Amino acid sequence: MRIQNLLGIELPIIQAPMAGVQGSALAIAVSGAGGLGSLPCGMLSLEAMRKELAAIKAQTNRPFNVNFFCHTQPEPNSEQEAAWRAALSPYYEEYGIDLSAIARGAGRLPFSAEAADVLAEFEPAVVSFHYGLPEQGLLEQVRKWGAKILSTATTVDEARWLEAQGVDAIIAQGLEAGGHRGTFLSEDLNTQLGTFALLPQIVQAVNIPVIAAGGIADANGVAAAMSLGAAGVQVGTAYMLCPEATTSAVHRAAIKSDSAIFTALTNVFSGRPARGIVNRLMKELGPMSSVPPAFPLASAALAPLRAEAERLGTGDFSPLWAGQNVSGCKEVPAADLTLELAEGTKEVH
Repeated sequence: MRIQNLLGIELPIIQAPMAGVQGSALAIAVSGAGGLGSLPCGMLSLEAMRKELAAIKAQTNRPFNVNFFCHTQPEPNSEQEAAWRAALSPYYEEYGIDLSAIARGAGRLPFSAEAADVLAEFEPAVVSFHYGLPEQGLLEQVRKWGAKILSTATTVDEARWLEAQGVDAIIAQGLEAGGHRGTFLSEDLNTQLGTFALLPQIVQAVNIPVIAAGGIADANGVAAAMSLGAAGVQVGTAYMLCPEATTSAVHRAAIKSDSAIFTALTNVFSGRPARGIVNRLMKELGPMSSVPPAFPLASAALAPLRAEAERLGTGDFSPLWAGQNVSGCKEVPAADLTLELAEGTKEVH
């Protein structure tokens, strides 16, 4: 089935949900242009999520996607937390931050029955997940109003598993993609492939639509993905300079700088591998480290450090998420970028 028919959209362009750099405005713009806008909900309280969903519903009647994490919340480990704060203590001293005033907490929560209840008030057309899928009962809650379910696969095994669980389409996330890896069957990063190696293998392995993600930043990239069997593409990084994105000033500056060509997978910001522009914290404590607490507990201790550094105009301690290809990043309205990307679908018959 064509992804447009499956999801009720005009263009096979999906805006990647990007927690921390967008809210409802970006989703509204992309859906309004005929693509599938996405709202990341993993870092939103129930009330904030309700407010964002109400904003989307008030401004577009087009389909949109809501995205959630479905990780297992780890038990806090006081020894690991102490080791992490000790590793960060020289930076606290440098910036004059009181170690005892630092909050604890997860920051990112997995999909829950309470979140499903909020969604039921708005009945979004598409619900997508990162890190596998939630339990079957929660999926049934989502299916009640006819929502289509998407999830991310980073390997062929993950794609086959998702198909067996009954998802409607699979997002094939290549190694180039910015932000968190969607891995859930293995923590071995050696299993991760580039988009154009992974995509055709997943297309061959499953019988449901496959959406390509990672390193696709312009119409030529879209055309290449479609020629390899993608039913659609998911694009994130290219939207981060759009006026509708909430990307911070230091993050925007990093994307526009020469340093944007140097990205790496790192776990020092959240406790789980994610791709971002290499900065001071990644160089000095990572990019991969055994010290941070398990996802998502690592980020709380970094929050005041990040805030103070950003106040002083530096992204040294910020997760500057970005994919390996920032060439398509433009300071243009998201609707215009969506239509530009869709030009790539016309080249494939």
